Amino acid sequence: MKIIIFTDLDGTLLDAVNYSYEPAGEALETISELQIPLVIMSSKTKEEIELLRRDLRNNHPFVSENGGGVFIPEAYFPFPVHYTRKEKDCLIVESGIRITKLTEFLDRVTREHAFPVKAFHSMSLKDVSRLTGLPMDLAAMAKAREYDEPFLFEGNEDQWARLKELVESEGLVLTRGGRFSHISGSNDKGTAVRILMDCYRRQYTDTLIVGLGDALNDLPFLRMVDIPVLIQRPDGTYDSEIDIPGLYYASRPGPEGWNSAVLEIIRRGRIL
Repeated sequence: MKIIIFTDLDGTLLDAVNYSYEPAGEALETISELQIPLVIMSSKTKEEIELLRRDLRNNHPFVSENGGGVFIPEAYFPFPVHYTRKEKDCLIVESGIRITKLTEFLDRVTREHAFPVKAFHSMSLKDVSRLTGLPMDLAAMAKAREYDEPFLFEGNEDQWARLKELVESEGLVLTRGGRFSHISGSNDKGTAVRILMDCYRRQYTDTLIVGLGDALNDLPFLRMVDIPVLIQRPDGTYDSEIDIPGLYYASRPGPEGWNSAVLEIIRRGRIL
């Protein structure tokens, strides 16, 4: 049986406060030793994920910006893969809307309706660094958006409702986050996982697909995997909106919970 692991980053493999993965070291080492594919999927940009992949020596496919882009190393699968475009030695399957369309639309409706919006692409690196708590070099990577545009919204509920109406009439999606709101296409992590699951199941006759996440934007892909794992929040609670059959609840938050859950699932999988 071939185990395949799909994982979210922030609050899951990475600590929600210091972004460290060190508490997951034992599981990461075991994954490497057993040559288990570890597929990273995040709201982060390609550049942010690639930096982490280099640190982890991870050469597997990955998913950026909540499913907007699926990146597959060329010749990774032993059969042709349909892709949107090629970049260096990487095949890219684009499920999301390109950033230029998103920013042009957001700028236009902001101007025409005087919405109190400050879009990510119009912010300085200093502003992004201050708002996100990232150092300048990482802020530059976070700013390199391709399929999702974060923005600050400081209006009232009526203005938000009108903006949402305009966004949806364009066939786009508006989401409200804790700090930033986002405009994107209709892509999600589930779309990306389906693409890669089909490839892995074509390559291996017997697979066990594991998915780990901590928040509602992980639900689309947690619904699809064989073993969905919900990671605790830093305060020890779980996202109550994620309730699916067979859900495995990690016993601790962040990378500590990730570590123990992955080791237990690998142990079970090798017994099966």
